[in-house]
Amino acid sequence: MSYNNSSKAVTSSLLLVEETDVLEMLWKVILLLMLALPTLALDNGLMRTPPMGWMSWERFRCNTDCRNDPKNCISEALFVDMADRLVEDGWLKLGYKYLIIDDCWSFMSRDNKGRLMPDPIRFPNGIHKLAHYAHDRELKLGIHANMGKQTCAGYPGTMLDQIETDAQTFADWEVDMLKFDGCYSNVNEQQKGFPLMSKALNATGRPIAYSCSWPMYRGGLPPSVNYSFLGEICNLWRNYDDIEDSWESVMRIVDWFFQNQADLQSVSGPGHWNDPDMLIIGNFGLNMEQSQAQMALWAIMAAPLIMSNDLRTLTGEARSILQNKAVIAINQDPLGIQGRRILQDEGHIEVFWRPLSKSASALVFLSRRTDMPYRYHSTLSLLNYTSSSYTAYDVFKDETVSLPSVNTHFTITINPSGVVMWYVYPDKSFEQTKETGGHLNFQRKYAHASQQRPKHNLAPILL
Repeated sequence: MSYNNSSKAVTSSLLLVEETDVLEMLWKVILLLMLALPTLALDNGLMRTPPMGWMSWERFRCNTDCRNDPKNCISEALFVDMADRLVEDGWLKLGYKYLIIDDCWSFMSRDNKGRLMPDPIRFPNGIHKLAHYAHDRELKLGIHANMGKQTCAGYPGTMLDQIETDAQTFADWEVDMLKFDGCYSNVNEQQKGFPLMSKALNATGRPIAYSCSWPMYRGGLPPSVNYSFLGEICNLWRNYDDIEDSWESVMRIVDWFFQNQADLQSVSGPGHWNDPDMLIIGNFGLNMEQSQAQMALWAIMAAPLIMSNDLRTLTGEARSILQNKAVIAINQDPLGIQGRRILQDEGHIEVFWRPLSKSASALVFLSRRTDMPYRYHSTLSLLNYTSSSYTAYDVFKDETVSLPSVNTHFTITINPSGVVMWYVYPDKSFEQTKETGGHLNFQRKYAHASQQRPKHNLAPILL
């Protein structure tokens, strides 16, 4: 991406829109100028489906005490361990290919040429060698930087006059993704800095996926956030607060995204994704039901599947959820349409729906109850499905449910703070798709490798 001289004035008027008539008129003029400048589009061809991988922050934070905690500190050794696990434990084959270094990797000052440099004790061989280690294993390396005088954890940040230097440094290191944060920066710096970093990354000639946290610092919603423009400069963006290792945090994020789905759904798609933050499955804050719920809801949202956990110590239960091929396939559906919440039931059940390719769709039934398993009764017609015969595949139970009509009643049992997730497809199209991996082959292709029990075709419960 390149800017010509006439576009420099545009870069100072990006997300922030004041609620005055004069600035509203100015903003309309700027939008027209943007449309007239095709070189503004982010054209790196990356992240056509939501990115998948592993990131250090939520699980390991800013632990730099390598003397007393060498296995868990932010260091070259930690990322080598995680790279090995991604490859050897089957994560890479499923699509988890990004290995992302978050904050606290750098030295506390720049080198004598003004470049960022890694901590020489914790990263003795440097970031470039770590990138080679990842690339030799067919992984991609991501790194964290911050628009502002310092990072959120107090390490050197990137000021406006350092953006080109830092972008070139990351390219020289053969980094594949940049997460650009915004701590300790003001509105004007953000308005200029986030687009300038996009331009600088493109100018290096190296394809570097760009994750910008800009919306999170502007409240996450229009009119303060211009998502149309954001989609032209970033591959993904953080919209809302950081996730914490708790069910309450997961639900707070889910509620914010679906309460604002009218503003957020349409701005997400291939190459430009909303990011509700990391998967915390396998840590300490979620039980099995809640872990399945986070995985299912992130798939419905077409969200990045970026884990932050300890891959060396994951339980088999956590691994089976994160490696569920059917849920991953739903998340990675090539249409890239973000799902919606379509129902909040008085029984504290919520229903979420996402359209998929091949006339299929995904449904998630979430229980907000805390008392006991709940038997939920419904029909597809009540969930806005039109006349047809459908089959639903339960992606966690590895079972199918036949629904001869949209008016056929069904009953499912949802555990407290748990989910039932269905892949739903119309039977009438099966004959046209069975030879090309469609619908019923979805179950055959994505059935749980860990589940060896016979498959069951369940008749719906008639009420």
